[in-house]
Amino acid sequence: MDPPGPGDQGEASQPQPLDWRFAQVFGERAAGEDVQEVDVISAIEFDKSGDHLATGDKGGRVVLFERTDARDSASRRELERQDVPINRHPEFRYKTEFQSHEPEFDYLKSLEIEEKINKIKWCQTANSALSLLSTNDKTIKYWKVQEKKIKRVSVMNLNTSQSVGSSTSASASTSSSKAPLPNGGCSDKFNCLNTDLSFPPGGYPSLRLPVQVTSLEANPVARCRRVYAHAHDYHINSISNNSDGETFISADDLRINLWNLEINSQSFNIVDVKPTNMEDLTEVITCAEFHPNHCNTLAYSSSKGSIRLIDLRQSALCDNHSKIFEEHEAPGSRSFFTEIIASISDIKFSRDGRYILSRDYMTLKLWDLNMDSGPVSTFQVHEHLRPKLCDLYENDSIFDKFECCLSGDGLRVATGSYGNIFRVFGCTPGSIEATTLEASRNPMRRQITNPSRPTRTLTSFTRGVRRGGENQGVDANGNSLDFSTKLLHLAWHPTENSIACAASNSLYMYYA
Repeated sequence: MDPPGPGDQGEASQPQPLDWRFAQVFGERAAGEDVQEVDVISAIEFDKSGDHLATGDKGGRVVLFERTDARDSASRRELERQDVPINRHPEFRYKTEFQSHEPEFDYLKSLEIEEKINKIKWCQTANSALSLLSTNDKTIKYWKVQEKKIKRVSVMNLNTSQSVGSSTSASASTSSSKAPLPNGGCSDKFNCLNTDLSFPPGGYPSLRLPVQVTSLEANPVARCRRVYAHAHDYHINSISNNSDGETFISADDLRINLWNLEINSQSFNIVDVKPTNMEDLTEVITCAEFHPNHCNTLAYSSSKGSIRLIDLRQSALCDNHSKIFEEHEAPGSRSFFTEIIASISDIKFSRDGRYILSRDYMTLKLWDLNMDSGPVSTFQVHEHLRPKLCDLYENDSIFDKFECCLSGDGLRVATGSYGNIFRVFGCTPGSIEATTLEASRNPMRRQITNPSRPTRTLTSFTRGVRRGGENQGVDANGNSLDFSTKLLHLAWHPTENSIACAASNSLYMYYA
């Protein structure tokens, strides 16, 4: 189910706000423990089934987690059929990890290429193998992770104190000759060079044979199947799989390329916004994503706050868009920071492809593909930071790129903020759900209690900030705003109300 349109009468059956609870944490750091930069998580992605979760970090590693709770058991299906609430939350465990990217150096441009994983996307599975794409700033890699049974050598099968032969003559024969070495060696190097060396009847007593056994448990092994390189002059900001299962796109600041998964020697440039004279450049591409159902449709966002929908059937080079979604600024409201905070950092399609969720620095916006006049809903996320835009510009925090996500049923959206908190909003008409959660074992610690507010904006959160500007360093609960701790990356489980989010090097999971 996706959110009803603005004209639908959905307020009578308004869904109740979710009660979020802590589920799991991986890589939790102790108080005062320093975090290595290479361990900071930089990408999170659930697969289509929700049974696997992948994270990438700044050290170029990809870590995979798999679901362990018996979600498909008969008892669980029976409870679901009877509409009985199930309190069991999704449980994941560590599966494997591998080094996806290494630091490189571009000698032609004298540039260091970081190993940091920018994006991870799951591909369609085949033969029980897991497939995914991972990318850093320049290179995309196609990985296949498969369970392999490893053959191991066991202990030797014969006792060295016993002779192979049982006759006493064999024992006498070997005792009269030079003492043999283990595994048929000879202590006399000159005699060993003789080709006429004869074995004693009954064999050497120290000959031992290894036995190969197959281990009972299979271990996941990651193999890089293809490398897609040398196609981007600028940093890759996003990759997206097509619904046809055969192609994917990669986008940098000025171009979007179309690849075939089976061919890494060439790609097709389908969007190019690079002007003839770079001085005429006014906007760059910030994110791109394929439509979940229509293989010919994709959307990309820009630094000017617009989202363009393009149809690959129109032309080989999609210079013209089929639709554009943008919100025009109010007259007289323009300032030095207007264009910076309007830049879209992330876009996501709803599961059925009817809506697009976008995140800029200040807000979340939900767009209906059938209505390009303006967003269906706007959720205020950082309005309380507007008086501090100068400080945020000075410390570069204003350029932070926060991700966003939608629930599988399309009823809620979520995004991160500073202080390792994230916010969940109800997006049905008339919904007042706006929950603030902290990435910790007690997610409701910073929850704002103001259930009677009439709008989706966090008025109770901003009141302490806006009144006279005297408390601009704290939120409405008196918590100081820490701009060094930020929750940039999060993902919503495709079929359940479960969220995975990254706070520095820790992966927190919550359920409702």
